[in-house]
Amino acid sequence: MDNFRTALLATAASALSLATAPAALAAGLSFTSYTTANGLGSNFLNGVYASGSSIYAATMGGLSISTNGGSNWTNYTTSNGLGNNAVSGVYASGSSIYAATSGGFSISTNGGSNWTNYTTVNGLGSNSVANVYASGSSIYAATQDGLAISTDGGSNWTNYSTANGLGGNFVNGVYASGSSIYATTNGGLGISTDGGSSFINKTTANGLGNNSLRGIYVSGSSIYTASGSGVSISTNGGSSFTNYTTSNGLGSNSTRSVYASGSSIYAATTGGLGISTDGGSNWTNYTTANGLGANNVRGVYASGSTIYAATSGGGLSIAQQLAVPGPLPLFGAASAFGFSRKLRRRLRAAASTSC
Repeated sequence: MDNFRTALLATAASALSLATAPAALAAGLSFTSYTTANGLGSNFLNGVYASGSSIYAATMGGLSISTNGGSNWTNYTTSNGLGNNAVSGVYASGSSIYAATSGGFSISTNGGSNWTNYTTVNGLGSNSVANVYASGSSIYAATQDGLAISTDGGSNWTNYSTANGLGGNFVNGVYASGSSIYATTNGGLGISTDGGSSFINKTTANGLGNNSLRGIYVSGSSIYTASGSGVSISTNGGSSFTNYTTSNGLGSNSTRSVYASGSSIYAATTGGLGISTDGGSNWTNYTTANGLGANNVRGVYASGSTIYAATSGGGLSIAQQLAVPGPLPLFGAASAFGFSRKLRRRLRAAASTSC
């Protein structure tokens, strides 16, 4: 029976390696990069957003939009009404597109063909707008001199600052969820539950890696912030944070943007795109070796199985994240890969020689 057992084990090992192969393959990502050759306004991107079949890229040469997965782009500039061609952030909601520029806050309601630009004349704290978010009827503009909020489509803004409890007036990022507003500043994370009238400021005393914060994303009670000292995550609404760095696998501690989708967390760093599937404890870093246009990633977004990375100098990089299947039962795997007949033949041959 020794020949029988040897054949059985060899065949089982072959089937097992094939059964687990798809999971190993699915664990990797390969990015395809799109540049000015595809119509982007610039290869230097600051942010990216996707909604339905449309992709929006905030570039240093305008706001670029693709409706075919990135193969082709239409670029919109000051000639279309943008406040400035240097676009630092973008968001879309329904038929409206919002662009944060260095020359004001621009809104389009016709797919980007025409823009209306709003400035300090309309109540913005500064014309240099770093980021944007919209929720319901409210629009939020992170500016270099406060967080501006509009409830009338952008015509009028109310600006909130350190006088309202923000840690600093230089606001880099903003997110809103229900009645809560989150603003990352050069002095901490401001959280408001009353529409911006008052903020509670979170700092390194709460576990943040750095008080000078950049990007932010919120999902339920989980808050994700990006800074020059890593990614800080809170699972209790901001009461306390745990900071994750290169020691956890990030490509760099200098992070510009963070996003979460399902069980995955994405971090845009100056040393690649980091992805964690265990709450931030461990990260897998993706670089130009995986097809990224550049290792300096300034923005990240994920929609469904698609990951978008806005790079500095390498355009927009897009990858499809495959679902990782669980291991198949041994003999079910053999059957699934067409090995059931081969298995039976080898077992019969082994049995006959062992008798």
